[in-house]
Amino acid sequence: MHDVLCMDAWDAAVTAYLTSRHAIGRAYRKEEVILCKVRGFLVQAGATDLDLALFERWRAQFQHLSSSTRVVREHTVYKFYRYRRRSDPGCFLPDWESLTRQKPHALPIIIEPGQVAQLLSFVSQLPPRSQYFARTHVMRLVVVLLYTAGLRRGEVVRLTLGDVDERAGVLRIRESKFHKSRWVPLSISAHAELQRYLAARRQARLDERPGAPLLCTLALRAYTAAGLYSTFKALLRRAGIHDSAGKVPRLQDFRHSFAVAALLRWYEADADVQSNLPKLALYMGHVNIVSTAYYLRWMPAVVSHASARFERSCAGMIEGGVE
Repeated sequence: MHDVLCMDAWDAAVTAYLTSRHAIGRAYRKEEVILCKVRGFLVQAGATDLDLALFERWRAQFQHLSSSTRVVREHTVYKFYRYRRRSDPGCFLPDWESLTRQKPHALPIIIEPGQVAQLLSFVSQLPPRSQYFARTHVMRLVVVLLYTAGLRRGEVVRLTLGDVDERAGVLRIRESKFHKSRWVPLSISAHAELQRYLAARRQARLDERPGAPLLCTLALRAYTAAGLYSTFKALLRRAGIHDSAGKVPRLQDFRHSFAVAALLRWYEADADVQSNLPKLALYMGHVNIVSTAYYLRWMPAVVSHASARFERSCAGMIEGGVE
């Protein structure tokens, strides 16, 4: 009882903070778990709040973990206390300069159309397994949706039959990142692949109720994001899909590749790329084009097209000056 009473102020502050984050569409599940663990640390330490000494003791516990893990934990606590500072200027706030820094993200591996064809060919020859419903059909559809629609892996595994408009070739993505929902029209080839998959699914006499998972096993078990990741990663290795350094792409690299391919198509069609970015952001489920720009970092093919366009438009001004 004493523990509950002494932590009332902490609990109220955490509840207010999480409520404010939820109100702007943030899930903050991971952050909630981290703050819960901080609470447990405080109780064990016989304290009701962090100070500098306790903060250093707390983060010393996970110094052996990766820098990305340390960044998430430390920055979660920093943001919480920064929020508290608005109503309590005297509360503790970790020194920003002392926090672990995130290492630069590795550039994505851009998957080429030839590699996708190679992967589809390999997947088509997969032997069936008793517990899986036609692995060939499932994995072919996954490859196509990742590469041609730029879906997140979580969005793929959460799809249900009720989210699919088979006739129109449109998918409904429900409350994905930032609680955003959207409609995703598929390309002609992706629509055909979806129809083939659904025909095979019906032939296998699987559950056809709207709430049934689109991707499932014969036991009607839905794929999980982690399960899809491990299975797909193994398929990429076995199919020999890698970059020039031998590195196997990540699932999110398919989403990168989709965004870069869209940009290249606009450059090749001499379209206004900047005015089209909001369309890409909407299709990919981004809050704004700032998130979309993350996928369009320094890519040699994109830079080449952008440089060529700049040269065509401004070469005269640079060489001869403005008359």
